[in-house]
Amino acid sequence: MIDVILCDDHALVRRGIRDTLAEAPDIRVSGEAGSYTELRELLRHAPCDVLLLDLNLPGRSGIEVLASLQESHPRTKVLIVSMYPEDQYALRALKAGAHGYANKAADPLQLITAVHTVMQGRKYLTPEVAQLLADSLAQPERELAHAQLSERELQTLVKIASGKRLSDIAQELVLSPKTVSVYRARVLAKLGLSNNAELTVYAIRNQLV
Repeated sequence: MIDVILCDDHALVRRGIRDTLAEAPDIRVSGEAGSYTELRELLRHAPCDVLLLDLNLPGRSGIEVLASLQESHPRTKVLIVSMYPEDQYALRALKAGAHGYANKAADPLQLITAVHTVMQGRKYLTPEVAQLLADSLAQPERELAHAQLSERELQTLVKIASGKRLSDIAQELVLSPKTVSVYRARVLAKLGLSNNAELTVYAIRNQLV
């Protein structure tokens, strides 16, 4: 039996994933968490072979959680299940130690395949992610400017370019508006941009939104 823990801050999403995994007789959900704090407590007593982890957690990004889990639970296979398109975060997640990347908009039954794949010791790659990986290996010198951004900086970039206000972004990421403003300033500096309009143009040209 494969023990799976779900970590997503939306209860409805967790329910949908749980119902999907229930169709596999050899998979059982041993626990659910809505934040990193809950996940850390859950992992102390609940068995976990595969962790299905959302990237957009309150207070702490999934990439940061990945780094912590590699130290505290190195044997746990981590499968990222995110609403973000593959071209934004998949390679980042894989480089950070994820064993696979699945998009929430994809066929739900792919999650069962993904869980089986990572349990076999292999990486779960969708055709889109496999192509991105191949492109990055073939043209490593063409690293885009936003590749230097941290996880929170990239999230801030995408959300601003999507038309969200700093106060809204702060609420979504469970951060203070001042902290989000700092991230915005760092993004502008690293990308050599001057304002939100240029930032939005950059995001559109690089297919981040």
